Amino acid sequence: MEPVSAAVSAVLPAGGSGERLGGATPKQFCGLQGRPLVSYAVRAMERVSWISDIIVVVSPENIETMKSIIEKYGHKRVTVVKGGITRHRSIFNGLKVFAENQSSNRLLQKPEVVIIHDAVRPFVEEDILLKVVTAAKEHGAAGAIRPLVSTVIASGEDGCLDHSLERARYRASEMPQAFLFDIIYQAYQQCTDHDLDYGTECLHLALKYCKTNAKLVEGTADLWKVTYKRDLYAAESIIKDNLSQQICIITDVKEAVVQVEAISISLSKNDSHPQNIFSGECYNFLCINDKEYATEEIQQLVDMLEKSNIPLLYPVVLISVHLNISENISFSIGLEELTKIKKFAREVKKKNILVYGLLIQYKDHFPLQETVNSAAALTMALIKDRNPELIGQLLVA
Repeated sequence: MEPVSAAVSAVLPAGGSGERLGGATPKQFCGLQGRPLVSYAVRAMERVSWISDIIVVVSPENIETMKSIIEKYGHKRVTVVKGGITRHRSIFNGLKVFAENQSSNRLLQKPEVVIIHDAVRPFVEEDILLKVVTAAKEHGAAGAIRPLVSTVIASGEDGCLDHSLERARYRASEMPQAFLFDIIYQAYQQCTDHDLDYGTECLHLALKYCKTNAKLVEGTADLWKVTYKRDLYAAESIIKDNLSQQICIITDVKEAVVQVEAISISLSKNDSHPQNIFSGECYNFLCINDKEYATEEIQQLVDMLEKSNIPLLYPVVLISVHLNISENISFSIGLEELTKIKKFAREVKKKNILVYGLLIQYKDHFPLQETVNSAAALTMALIKDRNPELIGQLLVA
């Protein structure tokens, strides 16, 4: 992707109370796979190398919570700013940090272009960010849009239909949006208290106060905002699906690694530390062996994963697969060993690693295809569900 020549920073308003979500926890701090929603939005900005600084604006009572999230998940280039009583006032506070150097932590460079993006829209990609930034450089302001799903109607004072809008002519305003910094900051400086308290559309402020017509950029379907509790479930489902796209199959911890789906890696026998598989974005590992339960190998993999920091952001699934294909040797495991395995899995779970066991038994009188299908189904179920209640269990295919 082409690098951006301008200095670019981002402001993420995260001061909402989450009234429509229900519950005591504001939606931006609700957990998805054990990690707060706001962390996903911050990470989406962090992944973009040409975004210099990220401002997260939170309500005063949540400043320490946000700082602890930044520390726990290793977020970089992030400054926490105290928000206002409304969305626009919070965004204005975020912009002031650049214009007035109000950050006590470090000197922040005023950017040429600033991105404004909701902290509860976790799935923004670099492609749409680049599009709105490029358009903002040319037009002064730009924002992502999506087609309207439902027809918009207006009711009269009597509660009856007054008129409806022609859906094909209108679009839903989404995030991200981008602006030349001087334009949007000037707009906020001139903004009336009424607009600051009741307005919600940043593009409208640029038009109203700076006569800047924003370029509208067609966005993707994943730009939606987490608003209701059902949205949290949908977001978690998307995250689980994204995490299950790759599986790393390990046949010998010390010698060979094969990663399927998207990447294939083969390590030489001289490489006894296969750390390079842990530098990518694979969060599912199958350790295949012909021992009764390869505790030492699993512990070695856990140590490697922990050093790699991969489990820091997402839960990692680690399945120990035992192949029992001998007619003469039967697999057996005692209650004491099972208890030890469960205890080990509970300890490892604290490191955000989910350990499961899978026994694949194949005898001549069992249909091979049936055994393979059962093993594949169990593996995919464990990876897709990422159910912490099943850790330490030994499943049989």
